[in-house]
Amino acid sequence: MHKRSPVRQAAEQVEVCVPEKAAGILPKRPEPVPARKPEHSAVTASRRCLLLVLAGWTLLAPRVGWADEDRGWRYLIERLVADGLDRERVVHAFADPRMEPFTGLDFGLNPRAPDSLYRGFLRASSVAAARRCRTTHAADLDAAEHTTGVPASLVAAILYVETGCGRNTGSSRVFYRLARLAMANEPANMRANIARLAGDVIPDTEIERRVRERAQYLEDTFYPEVRAAFDVADRMGVDLLDLRGSPSGAVGFPQFLPTNYLRYGIDATGDGHVDLFDIADAAASCAAYLAGKGWHDGLSERDRHAVIWHYNRSEAYVEAVLTLARRLDTNAPPPVQHAAARPRTGRGASHSKTATAARSTGTAKRSRHPARALGVVGRPAPPVVAQGSAS
Repeated sequence: MHKRSPVRQAAEQVEVCVPEKAAGILPKRPEPVPARKPEHSAVTASRRCLLLVLAGWTLLAPRVGWADEDRGWRYLIERLVADGLDRERVVHAFADPRMEPFTGLDFGLNPRAPDSLYRGFLRASSVAAARRCRTTHAADLDAAEHTTGVPASLVAAILYVETGCGRNTGSSRVFYRLARLAMANEPANMRANIARLAGDVIPDTEIERRVRERAQYLEDTFYPEVRAAFDVADRMGVDLLDLRGSPSGAVGFPQFLPTNYLRYGIDATGDGHVDLFDIADAAASCAAYLAGKGWHDGLSERDRHAVIWHYNRSEAYVEAVLTLARRLDTNAPPPVQHAAARPRTGRGASHSKTATAARSTGTAKRSRHPARALGVVGRPAPPVVAQGSAS
């Protein structure tokens, strides 16, 4: 005898339970009349019917928009177009075989990076490595301090904690990572997370509220970054999908999100481009960000803490950066005389803008996990026919 699959069985249950008018079908045979009904049987039967309908549709129906010609990205495509971007350009970006389809984003409600992520930066070996960064790039770090008033030791500490002074800038495709996070509030993804976290039949209303708030926060945070990524690619003169960075879409030595690149990026070399993979531009841009958030001479410890908090909303991160900066100050190199901005030439100084923006620099394992800090649950990506610094 042919055995029916669970999906087919669920489908048959749905066909029986859905009222004929709503389902658009006629019953295949008359329903038998029960000889006897216990008290409240209608309520019980209706509830059972509802459960079967929900279970059946969970098995049978794909999440809305995820199997369409836009490879699951329609929600974001339409918003970008409504926001003024050229439809052809947007559709082309999401249809590119290098851009993975959207298959859902599971997120948590209580994201918090573990303190252990940052303890290692205060070990003797790490402090020594950060000091080498401070010494090696003294000219560029001191120039940034001279311009902004932000201590070179603080900028060096951030660059070291973020990327090992440029050694580990990330190999993730930035546009995909940002787009995926911006899809948190997409209706089908929202429903899936409510079902997963609050219950799929009768959701816990308080958890459902928190899920909706979290999804809205992720969309509000990362949609502007997706929009800005188009402008960043234009300014850098690179292919949008060649930008590489962290799992949360941050790029370069200072791990800037696109909006911060546009707002605080500094062309310290004077070559007409802001290249966050160049130490001079990276140091100047990082210092400009901190100055823009309120860093100046004479800040109290509490106010210093508040400025670094803008860079990464983690108490452990803030303490690690400020402590590392203090330790670098105990053995700072002598000040450097500041000359006019100088263009860099040759491979030993700086690669081309396109090459530096597109490269993957994961020469060592990253010690930070931005996606985990955002509360995003990992999900294996399907085969493809292809904090950072949030203010």
